[in-house]
Amino acid sequence: MSMQTDLLEPTVPDLAVNTPAAEAARGQRGLKLPYWARAVLNSKKATAGVLIAVLFATVALLAPVIAPGDPSDFVARPHQAPSAEHWFGTTGQGQDVFAQTVWGGRSTLAVGLAVGLLTTVIGVLVGVGSGYFGGVVDESFSLIMNIFLIVPSLPLLVVLSAFIGSGSPWFMILVLTITGWAWPARVMRSQAISLREKDFVAAARVSGEGGMRIVLSEILPNMFSIVVASFLGSGIFAIGAQAALEFLGLGNPSVVSWGTNLYWAGNNAGLLTGAWWTFVPAGLCIALIAFAFVLMNYAIDEVTNPRLRARGAAVALLKRPGFSLTEGRATPVLRPTGGD
Repeated sequence: MSMQTDLLEPTVPDLAVNTPAAEAARGQRGLKLPYWARAVLNSKKATAGVLIAVLFATVALLAPVIAPGDPSDFVARPHQAPSAEHWFGTTGQGQDVFAQTVWGGRSTLAVGLAVGLLTTVIGVLVGVGSGYFGGVVDESFSLIMNIFLIVPSLPLLVVLSAFIGSGSPWFMILVLTITGWAWPARVMRSQAISLREKDFVAAARVSGEGGMRIVLSEILPNMFSIVVASFLGSGIFAIGAQAALEFLGLGNPSVVSWGTNLYWAGNNAGLLTGAWWTFVPAGLCIALIAFAFVLMNYAIDEVTNPRLRARGAAVALLKRPGFSLTEGRATPVLRPTGGD
């Protein structure tokens, strides 16, 4: 009896989810995106995270159109429940909660993105430079990193916020960058030390390429997922830390942000009086934007991590007819075709 197997190649395009963004990208003739970009576009997690983040960014940018006027104006009686006139109700001082939520996203998202970018850039410069060049450079940068890592971040944030600056968004960016750059730098240093011993780096060094060229063309491209994870993680840290500092009264109460919304909700006894609408919108927005960043981070790690990519390919193969799981691998099932 003869046997026949159907061997299907588990290529990424076949296993990918056909999202509208991916179809549009593939439909453009002559446009060849990198592998990681195509894979991210085909990821449901990345698509959901990007859509949530883009929605918040669009609302923040269009705040003058969506909620025109000054969000700090007193428009109605205090602690009015949500209604057709005031969708999210009013604060304990009579301000419109919807307007303050929309306008508050501008300051909070700007601080989060700025701190994420700055801490990532500093982490790349310090961490990769320290890990690749070694010697005195590594010892000096490691000493500075260890000092910032040893000092607890929350007390340092409170001290800097209480005794330096005026609580403006620029001051928040400075404080959060100072307290948040050391951990990304430490992670990138460890990865750079690992990559500098690889064969492709040794081959580039033997071929006569300079240290800076090796870092830019060989080391950094292989740290893409870590760099993106650093940016997203630092952004989440900045949004949460800013909200916490402003909730404690260490920010500028006159600046409308999600953190100051929580601060005024607490000061006006929103929880004690049952006015849940004064603090739920801001808290929910912080949670959703952090969730979006986590989804994007997980999707990028799934794309760039060979183990996770292989696991996803095996799971996709199991969903196809004629394949089964044997010793942790997707293997074809032999099917008789008839005849002796």
